[in-house]
Amino acid sequence: MSFVPSLPAGRLSRLASWGARAARFRPELSIEALALIASLFFTLTSNQTFFRAVAATGALQGGAGALTMASLFVAITALHTILLCVLLNRWIAKPLLGVLLIASAAAAYFMAAYTVYFDADMLRNILHTDGKESHELVSFAALPSLLLNGVLPAVLLWRVRLKPRPLLRALGVRLACIVLALVVAAVALLASFQSTSALMRNHKELRYLVTPGNYLVSLVQVAQDAHADRNRPREPVGTQAKVVGRPVGAKPRLLVLVVGETVRAQNWGMNGYLRQTTPQLAAMRQSPSGPVNFTQVQACGSSTEISLPCMFSPYGRAHYDKDRIKHSESLLHVLEHAGIKTLWRDNQTGCKGVCEGLAFESFEHGDVAGACTKDGCLDEAMLHGLSERVAAQPGDQVVVLHQLGNHGPAYYTRYPARLNRFTPVCATSDLNQCSREQIVNAYDNAVLYTDDFLARTIRLLGEQSGRDTALIYLSDHGESLGENGLFLHGVPYAIAPDTQTRVPMVMWLSPGFAASRGIDTACLKEHSADPVSQDNLFHSVLGAMQVRTKEYDARLDLFARCEGRGAGKVLAAP
Repeated sequence: MSFVPSLPAGRLSRLASWGARAARFRPELSIEALALIASLFFTLTSNQTFFRAVAATGALQGGAGALTMASLFVAITALHTILLCVLLNRWIAKPLLGVLLIASAAAAYFMAAYTVYFDADMLRNILHTDGKESHELVSFAALPSLLLNGVLPAVLLWRVRLKPRPLLRALGVRLACIVLALVVAAVALLASFQSTSALMRNHKELRYLVTPGNYLVSLVQVAQDAHADRNRPREPVGTQAKVVGRPVGAKPRLLVLVVGETVRAQNWGMNGYLRQTTPQLAAMRQSPSGPVNFTQVQACGSSTEISLPCMFSPYGRAHYDKDRIKHSESLLHVLEHAGIKTLWRDNQTGCKGVCEGLAFESFEHGDVAGACTKDGCLDEAMLHGLSERVAAQPGDQVVVLHQLGNHGPAYYTRYPARLNRFTPVCATSDLNQCSREQIVNAYDNAVLYTDDFLARTIRLLGEQSGRDTALIYLSDHGESLGENGLFLHGVPYAIAPDTQTRVPMVMWLSPGFAASRGIDTACLKEHSADPVSQDNLFHSVLGAMQVRTKEYDARLDLFARCEGRGAGKVLAAP
């Protein structure tokens, strides 16, 4: 027998009446009022990471700190009101604001979870992310935040009726609202001008945490750059390049450049890490012709979008010009100009323009048995058929293998089960669900796999009896694993921690390659602790392949100081 509570008829009637009124409730608001309410909502729900970052600077301590907090709250609300007043009109207000609500909720979640800074470079990273990478970043843990701060407000927004106004009156009211909001923002900032100006001057990166203004402004910048780039030709580099000093009948050379992904120097076994994450390379190093490990290597950027084009450019970080690098030919084009064939094999989302117009093979969705599944391929797939591909091409060659490496956050998917040595691991892409120990364990297992991949590649090169062979491994950037609340990478370079900008680099020369070039590998090992950077790659590859062009700088060639009896000083980028 079930018991169903009953309510008096009068109470049922009142509840029904309230429900009917709620269903009919459709508030009427002007665009200006809607912009103000939405801005207040954004300040309260989407800017918590910003205020936490401000608090971490010490700017909110004491009575003056309370005034700074109030000033920033009012100013952010007023500035977003201005932005929305410019963007919204009666015809697009609801759909556009609905998108902004959901996008801001997502941005707030990722900023809180990973301390993501939404500058233009981060927006480019996001826009160039494929479906597989996006799937890894989206987790069920984000749903409550998205539903509460994004979807629900967007649904409620559609209950709002927008107040109609004659055109001229609407323009006048809108202009008055913008002017008033501008005055309020100015007064708020002036009220704590000394502390606020010092804060923004000393911590410029904070502006990339103010949401939704951060991603909207960055999106405009990205769109402007894309429009300017349309049909813009690349500036030729090294068109007069040529190979010099090669005797007739010399063996052809094969240089393999392995571009690592997200491997940081701090977790590289051969750099003295507390764990031996590079056991195979370390064992090979005992041989006189074993690999040379460079311990002090600086990356050009903290993301693939920046580092990859930069490290293949003659300009590098020392003369960094993102626009010029993006629109210039790369190291691979210089090699082609010199008659050296190149091939880019990719297990990622492309070469970021570095190999534009040149031979390219993608393994991102490959079908190599034992190395690939429906979710993607392990890096070893790039070695499949490589010997045959090289044998089919006469002459000198440079092959680039672009790894998936330690691309996060799903580190646990980057290595085969046989290398699951450090346990327990974080077996989810939602790093907030794991302890730091579990995250580091999964990351270190992925480093073990890079060690395994490089050892396999070196053994494969050692079998190329018809060629003098060499390998250079260089990671594109590092990774934060929870230090100071930071995860992943892509922090603006000016404030990026060493974990994101210090990377491993390894070189291996076959005895034939070293002899034909007159390179003393013992000398290389003696200098392996010298500070170097990704800027050295361009010139070192040209030096190794004996390519000469006006862009080549022997001072940046890591081999030049150990060639023959020479021991000149090699420069590194500042």
